[in-house]
Amino acid sequence: MQSASPTPFLTLGTRGSPLALIQAEEVRRRLAATHGVTEAEIAIKTISTAGDRSQPSNRPLSEIGGKGLFSKEIEARLLDGTIDIAVHSAKDMATRLPDRLVMPYFLPREDVRDAFISLSAASLDELPRGARFGTSSIRRRAQLLRVRPDLQMREFRGNVGTRLKKLADGQADATLLAAAGLIRSHESARITAFLDPDRFPPAPAQGAIGLEMRAEDERAHALTLPLNDPATAAAIIGERAFLSVIDGSCQTPIAALSKYRSTELTIFGQILSPDGQDVFESVISGGMADSHEIGLELGHKLIGLAGHDFIARLRSGQ
Repeated sequence: MQSASPTPFLTLGTRGSPLALIQAEEVRRRLAATHGVTEAEIAIKTISTAGDRSQPSNRPLSEIGGKGLFSKEIEARLLDGTIDIAVHSAKDMATRLPDRLVMPYFLPREDVRDAFISLSAASLDELPRGARFGTSSIRRRAQLLRVRPDLQMREFRGNVGTRLKKLADGQADATLLAAAGLIRSHESARITAFLDPDRFPPAPAQGAIGLEMRAEDERAHALTLPLNDPATAAAIIGERAFLSVIDGSCQTPIAALSKYRSTELTIFGQILSPDGQDVFESVISGGMADSHEIGLELGHKLIGLAGHDFIARLRSGQ
């Protein structure tokens, strides 16, 4: 008679993309080392999401449901108890989580910069006029058009490997990817140049791995708390608060860049029109412990600068 499989010490849930699995495996390694168990005792369950299934269509996320497309099915498995902890790229998460779910802990943040990749140009400035630029990010598109309105934008969805193949196949002359994903995927050699984050600030929460769990699951909280990086958590909580004030969907070109020193946190925020011609920016500083309030204040300050009509147009995708 075959014996039943032992109950895992913990079960992690993740998307099935290569990068998502790399991130889940990193969380598993850290949990196993922290709690003195083998990695084999921590299960990783891959969960298909609507965002992943929609990638072959190459349709913009803003047209088919936004960021929740990459987390809804995973969160359902959290709520029904199939998994204990969900491992996410924090920038892909909607600002409002489902009832009973929280994302309080974050691994140390990786490089926040965007990486320029091209087989024909050494930098963004060296791309010829009218070059084809592949990106599915509304933020990146607006930031690029702000400095290079001559570029021809091409929709460019897919995981890291898919987008690199599209570039190799000649579907575009250049693209941008998050440096963090390339570094974690051991693909940093593909990077042609890094963009200056002060000139091209990243998406809110870019480069961070977030751990989502049931609010009432005391065991999951206790086991994952040691993995939390306080500086990263403060920055991401602040950036997500900022995002929640402006717009939590994929329809708004919005960027945030956090810097911290000792116990002080500074968040720079930027919102743009889709064509990059209208730009509003501001910065707020304060104590790390007040990161959520800093983010909210920054969001309201930018709404004041841009005006409610401008924000309403952005939210409607205009």
